[in-house]
Amino acid sequence: MNIASAFTIRYYNKDSKNHTMEVRSNGSTQKIEFTSSTTGSSSVQTSASEVEIKTECGWVKVKDGAKITIQNGCIKID
Repeated sequence: MNIASAFTIRYYNKDSKNHTMEVRSNGSTQKIEFTSSTTGSSSVQTSASEVEIKTECGWVKVKDGAKITIQNGCIKID
């Protein structure tokens, strides 16, 4: 049995608007929010070591603890 834990993504959102994106992991979906024009971290509850995030540019696979940059609604893994 998997125990859900916090999956943390460190981000820099270059956009001047907040982004709420869909996250897929272990067959379920959740929402994650990235605050506009800031550096921060967001978490979702999952036991997975990798999740998929739906961006304006399609689905992106992100590993736990990854650093990402958000620009024009798209994610780039740093």
